[in-house]
Amino acid sequence: MAAMQLCAVFGGRCEWIRSSAWAGLLFLRRERTRRRLAVNEESSSWRWNRPVRRMGCMEKKTFALKGNIIFTKEREHFEIIKQGYLICENGKVREVCPVLPETFRGIPVEDMGDRLILPGLTDLHIHAPQYTFRSLGMDLELLEWLETNTFPEEAKYKDSEYAARAYGIFAKQMKKSATVRACIFGTIHSEATLTLMDLLEQAGLRTMVGKVNMDRNSPDYLREPSARASADATREWLRAVADKGYHHTRPILTPRFIPSCTDELMELLKEIQQENSLPIQSHLSENPGEIAWVKELCPWSAFYGDSYDRFGLFGGDCPTIMAHCVYSGEEEVERMKKRGVFIAHCPESNTNLSSGVAPVRRYLEEGLCVGLGSDVAGGTTENLFAAMAQAIQASKLRWRLLDDSLKPLTAEEVFFMASKGGGAFFGKAGSFEPDYAFDAVIIDDGRLSHPQPLSIRERMERVIYLGDEREVYAKYADGEKIL
Repeated sequence: MAAMQLCAVFGGRCEWIRSSAWAGLLFLRRERTRRRLAVNEESSSWRWNRPVRRMGCMEKKTFALKGNIIFTKEREHFEIIKQGYLICENGKVREVCPVLPETFRGIPVEDMGDRLILPGLTDLHIHAPQYTFRSLGMDLELLEWLETNTFPEEAKYKDSEYAARAYGIFAKQMKKSATVRACIFGTIHSEATLTLMDLLEQAGLRTMVGKVNMDRNSPDYLREPSARASADATREWLRAVADKGYHHTRPILTPRFIPSCTDELMELLKEIQQENSLPIQSHLSENPGEIAWVKELCPWSAFYGDSYDRFGLFGGDCPTIMAHCVYSGEEEVERMKKRGVFIAHCPESNTNLSSGVAPVRRYLEEGLCVGLGSDVAGGTTENLFAAMAQAIQASKLRWRLLDDSLKPLTAEEVFFMASKGGGAFFGKAGSFEPDYAFDAVIIDDGRLSHPQPLSIRERMERVIYLGDEREVYAKYADGEKIL
């Protein structure tokens, strides 16, 4: 039986546990590749394994960064170590300490001076092909915006040369940002999606990338011929991904949303998911018109999320990210909590497309798994500092105008969502606790000058509201310096 990972909620924290069904690894046998798709026990995540390297070729590296360290263990407060040491051992965090322990004297130490050292951020929801039309068509609501802007642009990615140019810009900007991990939508075009994966691999980012599935309710030029054709193209894409032997770039199933996928296609995607132990990403309860449309298309469903769950594509043995969740009702919230579905909160997109303000405070207090998404191009930037600020601002409006029982989010909480909260979808990522992936971003906030000394927390808060890629001095992924 395929090895599975479940997201369980204990005390409001998202943790990865192995299910009782652990009985071995699911092998993807292909005569051409002889590579396997497996669950990586150390990171609790899915990985297309490359051929095993000889032990002599594998580097084991121990070093430390010195500087002003800030991270979260829990969402309510920052952990701050002024001029502390962050020790990396074999790509993992060994420990954080105010003084370098005697046992580590003599290891290489890179002194970052007065700069801030924070965990690499995770973007749980971004559309790579939409990067080209950021900040355009912002006067439209979701469904009209898709027809007017999104679908015509995504159709251009049939042209491999255009895809290479456009995705090259996207990958370059993502590398400059504070984002280290991301879950990314491509288009229905397999070749273009492979090009995107190539570029992200070269950038050193840790990503999950999806070839989009769409077999209904989209223009002829951006609709796959049938459910079977869509499934066959997905399987062929997965074989090509296995051939590539990526180190850091993994596939994720990506049905665009229920209105664009027939029941037959969803059934076929579940078969593919089970065959390959893949995670899934999609959209949920973003817009009132969308929700009404889903009810028309799936009259048998109790609520929007149920239309995914009926096909086994809503958490549980199918690790799942659902973007938006602006209008999720009681039953949907309870189902997401029960199944361990991750919510990608996309505050700027929800505002730009007039979708609404998600009740994120409620989701956090009920112990759901919540991360942040930039949702380009509904959002205008890949900058997750901006997404943090927008999440706080949107929560203030909801508190003042809609529901004064849900207090506004704090800087600590949005930082947690952008780091450990979203990073949990990748396993142990997004924190500097022992045995977490050594993902670190070095922030030089010297540009944000101030006439008096500020505390480390105050500096971090200013970065949330004022920072962008210009503040990113360096960044690491799994102990590897990628910028």
